[in-house]
Amino acid sequence: MCLDEDATFFIKNNTQKQEEMRRCGRSRDDVDKAWAGNRRPASFNNTASDSALCAPKRARQIYLSRAVAFVRKSSRLVQFILPTWAEKLSWFPQQKVKLAQLPTPIHQWNIPGIPSTFSLHIKRDDLTGSTLSGNKVRKLEFLLADALINNCKHVITCGGIQSNHVRATAVAAAQLGMQSHLLLRGDVKHEEDIGFDGNVLLNRLCGAEMYIVPRKSPYLTHLKPKMEKIANQIKDERGENSYLIPVGGSNVVGLFGYITAFQEMISQGIQRDFDDIVFACGSGGTAAGLALTNYLTGSRLRIHAVIVSDDPKYFHDHINETLEATGITDTKSCDIVDIIDGYKGKGYGLSTEEELEFILDVSTSTGIMLDPVYTGKAVRGLVRELTTQPGRFKGTRILFLHTGGVFGLFDGRMAGTLKVDKRTSKIKLWRS
Repeated sequence: MCLDEDATFFIKNNTQKQEEMRRCGRSRDDVDKAWAGNRRPASFNNTASDSALCAPKRARQIYLSRAVAFVRKSSRLVQFILPTWAEKLSWFPQQKVKLAQLPTPIHQWNIPGIPSTFSLHIKRDDLTGSTLSGNKVRKLEFLLADALINNCKHVITCGGIQSNHVRATAVAAAQLGMQSHLLLRGDVKHEEDIGFDGNVLLNRLCGAEMYIVPRKSPYLTHLKPKMEKIANQIKDERGENSYLIPVGGSNVVGLFGYITAFQEMISQGIQRDFDDIVFACGSGGTAAGLALTNYLTGSRLRIHAVIVSDDPKYFHDHINETLEATGITDTKSCDIVDIIDGYKGKGYGLSTEEELEFILDVSTSTGIMLDPVYTGKAVRGLVRELTTQPGRFKGTRILFLHTGGVFGLFDGRMAGTLKVDKRTSKIKLWRS
């Protein structure tokens, strides 16, 4: 958090506004602008003295400029109404910022290899926007609202070089007038080696400041301290606040992105029409959100997370921490989510030829694009599990949540597969 008490403040009643006008000789327009936020600074509380209210001219000018800037940003904020079924949670945000194009559709999906005993549908969270497409924008609606409320001009986050979360953060920050700072994990020796492809291209187009770190840098011991160092440096040099977002946007604030997503899916009939939800899991935030919300609404579905990094213990620990942070003490992660392992392939962000060929099979047969880091591996795992371990599913009506990531296809790794496959070489030079 980065609360600035001089820039965020509560609206008070008309009598108090008139008193400020009388004491300080300020116009009603100036007073209204200065009182337009949602949190009053300490210098304007009910016990403030005349000298505090009538600060020197320069101080009032600074105060007013901050207030006007905050009001401009706050115009993007909307009230968040907690679903009644989530009232058991110990904390929830009051506001969000609208970024995603919602609701996203659900439709049937006939992909190769699904056993005939199962029916498969897909929830299209790859359609939450254009450059903001994917599930991460749902989390960012709450995370960046928190940044705006706390008057932060900079947003700092981290991920792999082709991270969808990092790209979505850069795009959303630019839309909201904030500067993004991105710590990118990768085996890169020179700055120019990160290239101009995929998500990196969009990061560049958004004017993001990028910092390259070793690919295997752990979050808690390496990335988080570096993020804090950048924030401190910005504060020292510019006097401006920064908002730090963990890897994948996976914390209690971002969790509410998938609490609202589950409410959206309830309105689309998932509890009536489906038995199981399956999705790719990379940082644990989506898994925590869906598992928690399914539990709060009666556990009518079984939740399956196909992991593309780390191990089951890591994700169960993360979900248990989320449960504890939200005041849910009567269940554990192992009781509310099925962690599916075994489909990471060569490792996070790395692809095998079989995985790339599977992505091509799905795209040519259904017109839906999977990405090589997340959804490609998850759907391939789903097909294998339905075939070899059908008993792990609650029923036969499966909903796959497409979490986006299409820009990962533009990093060049598909080129070799496309060059040798006849389905993608239907090109003729028309000579008249």
